[in-house]
This record gives sequence, structure tokens and C-alpha cells, in this order.
Amino acid sequence: QVQLVESGGGLVQAGGSLRLSCAASGRTFSSYAMGWFRQAPGKEREFVAAISWSGGNTYYTDSVKGRFTISRDNAKNTVYLQMNSLKPEDTAVYYCAAGGSIITVVAGTTDYWGQGTQVTVSS
Repeated sequence: QVQLVESGGGLVQAGGSLRLSCAASGRTFSSYAMGWFRQAPGKEREFVAAISWSGGNTYYTDSVKGRFTISRDNAKNTVYLQMNSLKPEDTAVYYCAAGGSIITVVAGTTDYWGQGTQVTVSS
């Protein structure tokens, strides 16, 4: 069982940066692949980024490549999403997810989700 709590969202101007954090409970955090998803108003939830349990493999949706970076600190049971060069279209609620494999995380079929944190990018 893993519980996830996101933080770090807020309001930022276009071109700015934010860093999201996702703190996980449980002693087995280091065995989980982790990911970030987002859902904008009126749209379906979409995959943003994922990272393997070791941090050695990362995946990104095309629209954020080169701007967002996912990382993790297993000693702190925390996964991060550094978001640079933010655009108004990045506005969404961002969700953290944990799964037994990076495949399930990327597919969004994992059982563990956080409550979400709002990111708003003004133009």
C-alpha cells in the first residue's frame, strides 16, 4: 500500500518554472515506478512523465520533452517534476502515480494515485 501526497503547484507566468513534489508513504517506495499525469478542465487525464524504480529510465510525453524533468530521491520517498518554460496549455491538475512497473504507470492502470495539485500558467 502506498499513499501519495503532491505539493508545489501554484500560479506562474508563461515562461516560468515550478517544481512539483510527491511524497510517498510506505517502506517499499524504492520498488515502485512513479509517474506524473495531468488533467485540464474538460479534458481526459493524460500521461506526462514516468521514472523507473531505480531512476535509470525516464519517459515523457512529447509536449513536455526538453522542458520537464522527472527525478526521484528514494531516501526521501519523494518524486519530483521540474517544469521549466511553462506554457498556458500546461495548466491542469497534476497527479502523482505509483505502480509495480513503469509500463503500468505509463498506461495509467496503476492503483495508486495522489489527490492532485493545481498548476495554473498565465499568459
